[in-house]
Amino acid sequence: MAGFFHKSIEFLKGIGPEKAALINKELGYFNYGDLLQHFPFRYEDRTTFHKISSLTDGLGSAQIIGKIVRFETIGVGRKQRLIGKFQDETGEIDLIWFQGIKWIQQKIKPGLIYVVYGKPIRYSQRFSLSHPEIEPSGNTTPNKQFLHPVYHTSEKLKRRFLDSKAISKIMKLLLAEAIPHIQDKLPPAIREQFSLIDKKFSLIHIHFPKDQINLKKAQYRLKFEELFFIQLRLITLKLARIDKFKGITFKNSELLNNFYHTHLSFSLTTAQKKVIKEIYADFRSGHQMNRLVQGDVGSGKTIVAFMCMLIAVGNDTQCAFMAPTEILAEQHYHGLKEFAEPLGIKIACLTGSSKKVERTSIQEGLDSGELKILIGTHALIEDKVKFKKLGLAVIDEQHRFGVLKEPNFGIKIKLITHIF
Repeated sequence: MAGFFHKSIEFLKGIGPEKAALINKELGYFNYGDLLQHFPFRYEDRTTFHKISSLTDGLGSAQIIGKIVRFETIGVGRKQRLIGKFQDETGEIDLIWFQGIKWIQQKIKPGLIYVVYGKPIRYSQRFSLSHPEIEPSGNTTPNKQFLHPVYHTSEKLKRRFLDSKAISKIMKLLLAEAIPHIQDKLPPAIREQFSLIDKKFSLIHIHFPKDQINLKKAQYRLKFEELFFIQLRLITLKLARIDKFKGITFKNSELLNNFYHTHLSFSLTTAQKKVIKEIYADFRSGHQMNRLVQGDVGSGKTIVAFMCMLIAVGNDTQCAFMAPTEILAEQHYHGLKEFAEPLGIKIACLTGSSKKVERTSIQEGLDSGELKILIGTHALIEDKVKFKKLGLAVIDEQHRFGVLKEPNFGIKIKLITHIF
């Protein structure tokens, strides 16, 4: 199975080495498996035929079956255009070509039955289709009607005759070869539990769905599978990290209890208490923690982060609190300073705008261990910023940082990733 899907796309009929190299560059696909996952971004309804007399303004696209009764050539040079008078039993419409005129005159014969597809445009009470897709009606039998896939391509690919229609033809050939090699990685019990169609069926109908029902089933199956394996990988990485890397054990909760019973002027919600207890349990476990705290705006996530930082500070370590913007970092600094100072905890703010004198003072506080909580922006992860003993890092709105890996705070770190 793996061998088949790792075959280079140059061996697929209709591609070859030159086109394969162009697809590699333009789309980033190199093998059969890559190309098979080049899903359509939209679909055109080819399941119904319109009559010329039923065409209306604002109609997105229309598929019509009929014949060209004659051709007319109008204009000269670059302004030349070819008009085909296309009829069905209800009326007549103009098919217009501005390019490829000689090819159309050679390949399209008046009097034969064709299926045309395009966007009808009204001009002087008469509809026309500019550069419509056209093929003999014998190629469009009822059992071949489907939602026609439209694939992303590029101008360079189109110039090499690799437009969406060409990719569609290549995909049919690829699917025909691939179907015997496709294996379903989801266990039958999971497919049955979540009403998922099998992998072969989903790939066929994501590319060439017979109708909207089959398309929705295919999309649901493929989306579920993608998220399922992402989640499975995250769980695997988490278990491996917990097993491989040891964390700092935090057992002293006196500072937290002092703040909660003496300085906290409002009551925590049940959800806030639950989150803090879960995090404290991780702290006591001696394993590295990577936790996401998520909630609505104003639900109290920042105070949860601060109370967890109190546990770290109470166990003689330091904390970093990183925000995506200077404005947000300053807001957090001034807000948490009111809680920290009555407890005798030194807190500071570091951003890209911080002056050299401030940076020097902050670094001295970090080196000595006197500075317990440092709030800031990306400036926190600069190489020159060194913590004496960092125990906890809180990342505010991590999704706004655009980073591929966790900040380089060191191996022995307890990391809470928050979306505040």
